[in-house]
Amino acid sequence: MKRVKTIDSIPIDLFFEIFSRLPTKSVGRCRCVSKLWSSILGRQEFTELFLTKSLTRPRLLFALERYNSGEWFFYSSPHPQNPYEKSTVVAVDFHIKFPRSPSKCSYASGLFYFPDVWISKNKGEDSVPVICNPITGQYSILPKPISPKLSTKREPISFFGFDPIEKQFKVLLIHTVVNNETVHRILTLGAGKMRWRNIQCPLAHYPAREGICINGVLYYLAQQTNRKSYAIVCFDVRTEKFKLIDAKCFGDQYGIKLINYKGKVCGVRLKYKNGSEWKSGRHIRKLCMWVLEDVEKQEWSQYVYPFPKNGYCNRLFIVGMTTTCEIVLSENLGSKPYNVCYFSPERNTLQCVNFQGVEGNLEEFKHFNKLYAFVDHVEDLSVNNAKQLMSSLFGLRNLGLFQSINKFDALCPLDDD
Repeated sequence: MKRVKTIDSIPIDLFFEIFSRLPTKSVGRCRCVSKLWSSILGRQEFTELFLTKSLTRPRLLFALERYNSGEWFFYSSPHPQNPYEKSTVVAVDFHIKFPRSPSKCSYASGLFYFPDVWISKNKGEDSVPVICNPITGQYSILPKPISPKLSTKREPISFFGFDPIEKQFKVLLIHTVVNNETVHRILTLGAGKMRWRNIQCPLAHYPAREGICINGVLYYLAQQTNRKSYAIVCFDVRTEKFKLIDAKCFGDQYGIKLINYKGKVCGVRLKYKNGSEWKSGRHIRKLCMWVLEDVEKQEWSQYVYPFPKNGYCNRLFIVGMTTTCEIVLSENLGSKPYNVCYFSPERNTLQCVNFQGVEGNLEEFKHFNKLYAFVDHVEDLSVNNAKQLMSSLFGLRNLGLFQSINKFDALCPLDDD
């Protein structure tokens, strides 16, 4: 690496090494120190080094929706170094408060998509789709899609994906029209003047669950309208082609969660004692997994793991799987203290980790009714600094719509030439 000098005569490679150990938010602050720092910290070699470091420190990311108001709050925490210790407590960092959005959020490669955000104080007025980075505070307001003619009263379903080859984010929107037919639209983030465009889908289906994006392919559960049976739809984010995968091995779809299993899509379900459905007081009996080994041949492998006998009877939701092959499950929001459980199928061990906020507890969690958690969130500056996110949440805080504990004005456009 070329050893040019920075301010204070610090060699550039040492400068990179120091700043690569900082969290994304701190790097964003440092970029606003001067144009020189902004230029240095925007170099490709620093971005690649930062990603390499980030891959060794993945985080657990929480998105929580508050009762009644519809506001969203974002937290994150490091995964515990050893979740199988008898007593593990992990601190949770608060990032931003997001405006009201009655719709579900979607996640892909560090960014969130909200299809319907209220940007005015009047309910429902001026609602727009928004993509945001909860760590840096950057966001982008997308053009609002116009409902197709003859559309039904069903709310459109949207999915969010990322293509790691072209490094593009795309939103897939599915409208249901008369006769249960569907209209598919796509929007590419940052592609000049952003606009929704129609794409063809040869598959007769209706989306049933939220999706997951793995290595540039978006997977979601769907019901086949002509067969009345369930399947997994694969959508290639780069080529925009659809493929249908038979999912009869799941049986009924109740409780199925799609997760990333070592780069493969996997369906997971918890089965409870005296029934497959959770009921108060019932303990988890086993965890069932179906891994799609070959997409072209549609070959599945099934694994069944008995749950530890000391398993909790509180309702658990499957979050995902870490890179160390631990299944992460979260308790319901009514629990106190708030715990996240790590289940190791190989060891047949279950350990719950107590998450504590900046005040020493998460008392505020009891005011939420929805929680989404995302495992192995990696801070990637090549995504966080993408020119698609041209605006800062700080600019809208005067309207009372966005709040952050980050009081430094560094949550601003990063192309500040």
